[in-house]
Amino acid sequence: MAQTRAGRLAPVVEMAEKAEKTAVQRLGHFQGQVRLAQSKLDDLEAFRLDYQEQWIVRGSGGVSGQWLLGYQGFLAQLGTAIDQQRQSLAWHQNNLNKARDTWQQAFARVEGLRKLVQRYIDEARALEDKREQKLLDELSQRLPRQDQY
Repeated sequence: MAQTRAGRLAPVVEMAEKAEKTAVQRLGHFQGQVRLAQSKLDDLEAFRLDYQEQWIVRGSGGVSGQWLLGYQGFLAQLGTAIDQQRQSLAWHQNNLNKARDTWQQAFARVEGLRKLVQRYIDEARALEDKREQKLLDELSQRLPRQDQY
């Protein structure tokens, strides 16, 4: 009976393993998205730093008002791009956190089902061992005894 219970759970375990595998793939995808978004943010911030250093170099020699307006306008656009990239990174990190939670739940489900199947298998073995022992006991009692006096 317990053996058949373990057998009946096999498709459920298989489906849970498939869901866990899908969750792992999604987790990997979102980890890549976070790395990419972080890399873009790092690039933008490095570019802004370089651009600000140009101001120091160029500004020390004097600049025209038009150049200053262009510099400030571009720096403002760069700041907006950095803010948007930070929002994008936060969005991707949120997706990563959700994917991690989903994977952890799927993993826990698979592990729980595997333990249940193993318990059913262990119960079936124990029952079979009891049956065997009982049969051996009955057979040994049926054998003629040779008493030595």
